[in-house]
Amino acid sequence: MIRTTIAGSLPKPTWLAQPNVLYAPWRLEGPQLAEGQDDAVGLWIAEQERAGLDILTDGEQRRRHYIWGFLQGLEGIDTDTLAMKASRGQRYAKETPVARIVGEVAWRGPVLVEALRYMKARTRRPVKVTLPGPMTSADSLLDVHRKRSDADVAMTIAAVLNREALALQEAGADVIQLDEPCFNIYLDEVAEWGIAAVERAFAGIRVKRALHVCYGYGIDIVKAWKASNREWTHYFTTLPLIAGSCVDQVSIETAASGVDVSCIAPMRGKEVMLGVVSVSTEEVETPEQVAARLRAALAHSHHDHLIACTDCGMVPLSRRAAAGKLRALAAGAAIVNRELGLA
Repeated sequence: MIRTTIAGSLPKPTWLAQPNVLYAPWRLEGPQLAEGQDDAVGLWIAEQERAGLDILTDGEQRRRHYIWGFLQGLEGIDTDTLAMKASRGQRYAKETPVARIVGEVAWRGPVLVEALRYMKARTRRPVKVTLPGPMTSADSLLDVHRKRSDADVAMTIAAVLNREALALQEAGADVIQLDEPCFNIYLDEVAEWGIAAVERAFAGIRVKRALHVCYGYGIDIVKAWKASNREWTHYFTTLPLIAGSCVDQVSIETAASGVDVSCIAPMRGKEVMLGVVSVSTEEVETPEQVAARLRAALAHSHHDHLIACTDCGMVPLSRRAAAGKLRALAAGAAIVNRELGLA
């Protein structure tokens, strides 16, 4: 059957952080924060199950920032005193605030394993854990310690990610996903060292290895870029490279972009998490809209390799919109599964 999942993040409840704001500060501290995060995870597990999703995430309810939320658990990285850096190919701004490497980067123990165990104790459905990819992490860091290139930093981060991924695998993760939006920006670097960094991060991983490559959150600065962009051929370069890697699943955006869905053709034999739900609008898709987007992909991917997904994370959306999109996602996939005689 065509299965369903989300890219990763979901909105924070109002008791946890200000809604509709990316990287909003926590509204709780200490034990109350931990309790609030537990409650938020439980809320979204229940919502995903009610909607009928097949593969669940914790909605990244324990992370303010999808990259720094992991990196701050490492030695040698300062996510409090930020620096400015020309990152994301200057697609959105000339410089962006980034965390700093201030010492030797080291893995001091699992960062997300306890969160995974909490989730697995509360659902019997497959569980996905998301991690920031090595290229995107390097692009989000400034090495003031050794002043290394992004390529060198990425390989350092990849080695650390590998230790975390192995710990997550041991703790029972069903899918481990690396988030690499930079794979749609630095196309030459993807070929030169990006794929190698992903392979390093996934060394020894036997569970499903996923790679999320999108065009960004549904926030104003990204939506403005999407509205003016006329070049949507990035996947035609990156997906053939990914197809030759160890990656089992690739997550791409098609709902809120000008991407030609035929770009997934090189991925035949691998699983495609197709973004059929936009994260750029509060408007909730109808199940029929979701179904139409899935049908278009069936010309280029076998149904048992197709997973209906969101374009990107839904953290900037309202809870109402996110919950509605979860239901539309599952209902749209169910329509196509019935048409294919699979349900």
